Amino acid sequence: MCCCKYMENKSQTPTFVTPQGRRLAYHLTDGTGPAVVFLGGFKSDMEGTKAIFLERWARDSGRAFLRFDYSGHGESDGAFTEGAIGDWFEDACAAIGLLAGPLVLVGSSMGGWISLLVARAMPERVAGLVTIAAAPDFTEDSMWAGFSDAQKAELESAGQVALPSEYGEPYIITKRLIEEGRDRLVLRTPLPLPFPARFLQGTADADVDMSVALRLLDHAQGPDMRLTLVDGADHRFSDDTCLKLIETAVAEVLNSAK
Repeated sequence: MCCCKYMENKSQTPTFVTPQGRRLAYHLTDGTGPAVVFLGGFKSDMEGTKAIFLERWARDSGRAFLRFDYSGHGESDGAFTEGAIGDWFEDACAAIGLLAGPLVLVGSSMGGWISLLVARAMPERVAGLVTIAAAPDFTEDSMWAGFSDAQKAELESAGQVALPSEYGEPYIITKRLIEEGRDRLVLRTPLPLPFPARFLQGTADADVDMSVALRLLDHAQGPDMRLTLVDGADHRFSDDTCLKLIETAVAEVLNSAK
């Protein structure tokens, strides 16, 4: 267990303070283990369709379940533009510290990268892994690699650059996000996954190319890894068919982990 301080915020959402001093909002459903932990995506929050769906499934199944907001996301404290992959990885580790025993991690988009970092740092806690449109190393391979010379110059001079987003306001990408992310890459060095792992990916994902999922499957090393490609599914991966596939993958991992 982590040495975290607990409190309630004004909306009555439970919160705790990480060892780094960041106040995070979370919801914990009591139940049997291994507990399922949902790790959300870049600039998303724990109120998303997939997180709520899994929480309901866990409650109906009597399964322990945790969802939370990284710092600078959702109801947690902090500014989004002040965060980086390492901060959100630390947040995930602190949130996991709320739970005892083995865990099944479910990482969506950036949460897929964070879940791989957690699995690498504490494999003894991880009983299984499910990723949904995982985006490992995206700050380097997608953002930095896709920047024009003008954008790279702006990042260097202004410390940030704005990228358009179909989900709302532009993403403000900071120099720290890019540079700090280089210390968190998982596809350049061995990546053992010594537990059941299921990777889910849509073929119509405009944010994370299908090649990323294939690269992850090829790069990672584990005794029980499977990739499911869903024809026509987009990055949200949140229609009824996709949600059912997530449920099936989580249940399969839990059964295999026993």
